[in-house]
Amino acid sequence: QVQLVESGGGLVQPGGSLRLSCSASGFRLDDYAVGWFRQAPGKEREGVSCISASDGSTYYADSVEGRFTISRDNAKNTVYLQLNSLKPEDTAVYYCAAGSHLFVASWTAPEPAEYDYWGQGAQVTVSS
Repeated sequence: QVQLVESGGGLVQPGGSLRLSCSASGFRLDDYAVGWFRQAPGKEREGVSCISASDGSTYYADSVEGRFTISRDNAKNTVYLQLNSLKPEDTAVYYCAAGSHLFVASWTAPEPAEYDYWGQGAQVTVSS
Protein backbone atom coordinates (compact mmCIF):
# COMPACT_ATOMS: atom_id res chain seq x y z
CA GLN A 1 0.00 0.00 0.00
CA VAL A 2 1.38 3.37 -1.06
CA GLN A 3 1.37 5.81 1.82
CA LEU A 4 3.01 9.02 3.05
CA VAL A 5 2.90 9.81 6.74
CA GLU A 6 3.96 13.09 8.35
CA SER A 7 5.07 13.26 11.96
CA GLY A 8 6.85 15.63 14.30
CA GLY A 9 4.31 18.41 14.54
CA GLY A 10 3.32 20.03 17.80
CA LEU A 11 3.17 23.17 19.89
CA VAL A 12 6.30 25.31 20.13
CA GLN A 13 7.09 28.79 21.39
CA PRO A 14 8.16 31.55 19.02
CA GLY A 15 11.84 31.17 18.20
CA GLY A 16 11.70 27.44 18.78
CA SER A 17 12.35 24.51 16.44
CA LEU A 18 10.64 21.39 15.18
CA ARG A 19 11.58 18.67 12.74
CA LEU A 20 8.87 17.25 10.53
CA SER A 21 9.27 13.81 8.97
CA CYS A 22 7.65 12.48 5.82
CA SER A 23 7.95 8.70 5.71
CA ALA A 24 6.95 6.61 2.72
CA SER A 25 5.74 3.04 2.47
CA GLY A 26 5.01 1.04 -0.64
CA PHE A 27 7.46 2.94 -2.84
CA ARG A 28 11.01 4.33 -2.86
CA LEU A 29 10.86 7.96 -1.87
CA ASP A 30 14.28 8.69 -3.38
CA ASP A 31 12.76 8.12 -6.84
CA TYR A 32 10.41 11.06 -6.24
CA ALA A 33 10.62 14.78 -5.71
CA VAL A 34 9.15 15.64 -2.34
CA GLY A 35 7.43 18.89 -1.48
CA TRP A 36 6.21 20.39 1.77
CA PHE A 37 3.10 22.55 1.80
CA ARG A 38 1.19 24.26 4.57
CA GLN A 39 -2.30 25.59 5.04
CA ALA A 40 -3.44 27.87 7.81
CA PRO A 41 -7.14 28.35 8.68
CA GLY A 42 -8.82 30.64 6.18
CA LYS A 43 -5.74 30.80 3.95
CA GLU A 44 -4.73 29.16 0.72
CA ARG A 45 -2.28 26.27 0.63
CA GLU A 46 1.30 27.53 0.36
CA GLY A 47 4.30 25.72 -1.05
CA VAL A 48 7.06 25.80 1.55
CA SER A 49 9.95 23.74 0.23
CA CYS A 50 10.81 20.84 -2.04
CA ILE A 51 13.72 18.62 -2.95
CA SER A 52 14.39 16.94 -6.25
CA ALA A 53 14.80 13.22 -6.82
CA SER A 54 17.74 13.50 -9.18
CA ASP A 55 20.39 15.88 -7.90
CA GLY A 56 19.14 17.07 -4.53
CA SER A 57 18.20 20.52 -5.76
CA THR A 58 16.09 22.38 -3.26
CA TYR A 59 13.56 25.18 -3.28
CA TYR A 60 12.36 27.39 -0.42
CA ALA A 61 9.58 29.92 -0.32
CA ASP A 62 10.75 33.43 0.57
CA SER A 63 8.77 33.24 3.80
CA VAL A 64 10.92 30.38 5.12
CA GLU A 65 14.25 30.88 3.36
CA GLY A 66 17.09 30.72 5.89
CA ARG A 67 14.89 29.23 8.62
CA PHE A 68 13.70 25.90 7.19
CA THR A 69 15.86 23.11 5.77
CA ILE A 70 14.72 20.14 3.71
CA SER A 71 16.76 16.93 3.57
CA ARG A 72 16.55 13.24 2.70
CA ASP A 73 17.52 10.04 4.46
CA ASN A 74 17.22 7.45 1.72
CA ALA A 75 18.08 4.58 4.06
CA LYS A 76 15.00 5.48 6.12
CA ASN A 77 12.86 6.31 3.06
CA THR A 78 12.14 9.63 4.73
CA VAL A 79 12.33 13.34 3.94
CA TYR A 80 12.71 15.86 6.74
CA LEU A 81 11.81 19.51 7.12
CA GLN A 82 13.74 21.25 9.89
CA LEU A 83 11.86 24.31 11.12
CA ASN A 84 13.97 26.85 13.05
CA SER A 85 13.28 30.35 14.36
CA LEU A 86 9.57 29.63 14.23
CA LYS A 87 7.09 32.48 14.13
CA PRO A 88 3.37 32.56 14.97
CA GLU A 89 2.65 32.98 11.26
CA ASP A 90 4.21 29.56 10.63
CA THR A 91 1.21 28.00 12.38
CA ALA A 92 -0.51 25.68 9.91
CA VAL A 93 -1.14 22.09 8.94
CA TYR A 94 1.95 20.90 7.09
CA TYR A 95 1.62 18.34 4.30
CA CYS A 96 4.23 16.42 2.35
CA ALA A 97 3.74 15.23 -1.19
CA ALA A 98 5.72 13.06 -3.60
CA GLY A 99 5.82 13.29 -7.37
CA SER A 100 7.77 11.61 -10.15
CA HIS A 101 9.68 13.33 -12.95
CA LEU A 102 9.32 16.78 -11.40
CA PHE A 103 11.75 19.64 -11.96
CA VAL A 104 13.02 21.43 -8.88
CA ALA A 105 15.40 24.39 -8.73
CA SER A 106 16.08 27.18 -6.32
CA TRP A 107 13.83 29.55 -8.29
CA THR A 108 10.94 27.19 -9.11
CA ALA A 109 8.91 24.36 -7.60
CA PRO A 110 6.21 22.02 -8.91
CA GLU A 111 2.56 22.94 -8.50
CA PRO A 112 0.44 20.88 -6.09
CA ALA A 113 -1.45 19.21 -8.96
CA GLU A 114 1.81 17.71 -10.23
CA TYR A 115 2.32 15.54 -7.18
CA ASP A 116 1.18 11.90 -7.09
CA TYR A 117 0.89 11.15 -3.38
CA TRP A 118 -0.01 13.21 -0.33
CA GLY A 119 0.22 12.69 3.41
CA GLN A 120 -2.53 13.40 5.91
CA GLY A 121 -0.89 16.46 7.44
CA ALA A 122 0.75 17.42 10.72
CA GLN A 123 -0.29 20.39 12.85
CA VAL A 124 2.36 22.94 13.78
CA THR A 125 1.33 25.60 16.27
CA VAL A 126 3.67 28.43 17.22
CA SER A 127 2.41 30.26 20.28
CA SER A 128 3.58 31.57 23.62
